[in-house]
Amino acid sequence: MDHLHQPFAAGQTGDVLRLTKMHGLGNDYLYVYGETPQNIADLSMRLSDRHCGIGADGMIYIAPSEIADFKMRIFNADGSEAKMCGNGIRCVGKYVYDKGYTDKTRLTIETRAGIKTLDLFTAGDKAFAARVQMGKAVVQPPETLQIGEETITFTPVSVGNPHAVVFCEDAQTAPVEQIGRLMEHHARFPDGVNVEFVSMAADNALRMRVWERGSGITMACGTGSCASAAAAVYAGLCSRETDISVRLDGGTLTVRLCGDDSLLMTGPAATVCECEVTIS
Repeated sequence: MDHLHQPFAAGQTGDVLRLTKMHGLGNDYLYVYGETPQNIADLSMRLSDRHCGIGADGMIYIAPSEIADFKMRIFNADGSEAKMCGNGIRCVGKYVYDKGYTDKTRLTIETRAGIKTLDLFTAGDKAFAARVQMGKAVVQPPETLQIGEETITFTPVSVGNPHAVVFCEDAQTAPVEQIGRLMEHHARFPDGVNVEFVSMAADNALRMRVWERGSGITMACGTGSCASAAAAVYAGLCSRETDISVRLDGGTLTVRLCGDDSLLMTGPAATVCECEVTIS
């Protein structure tokens, strides 16, 4: 382990913050190993800004855990804290493996949505993908909301964080920003919600676009892919105990809904760059 990757926390004026930018299918975060600073909301907003900061969907802090191998805390681009991030947790696995914090390829990660287990796919001394045991999906009956002049039917799904899955004719042309923004802040969802727009692409294959709570439109959403696959199984559109392909703006994830409603998600993780930032 070199000096750049020692446990480190920073966030005050004049501190040098060492971070790694990583992404899972374009869903990008700034990763820091160390304890979360008190000013994390402001820090995440400033550094995530794509014009005046580094640019990301948020920040993820990694630290040792007393109940798992590691723990992760996820902060969105608006400074709010998320319970779970499917793309983010794959990158956490790659981060700790690539940087020598662990030589294990099966890891447990403490999140605000519980402890998740992931299996890393490696080549040499680097990880390039992971399969994550995402926990159980809780799928509720479809509901309708009046959003502006539109009546929207959605399926509420929880996979540790809240989702509203909207089935449509063509996810590619769906009004993701217009409807997603309004649904996120609707009174039906006092804590906000992630909104997925989903259409069938083929047998056991979905096309999905997403409005993420706290971040807006993102290239991919791991928990959203899981929620969409679970909703599709319950709607009779896809099969249980079968790999479901979920094509996102940033690429494709594979999701399987098991017989007990637990979810397996498989996808890539990549490093973009290493950064040092002096907090001003």
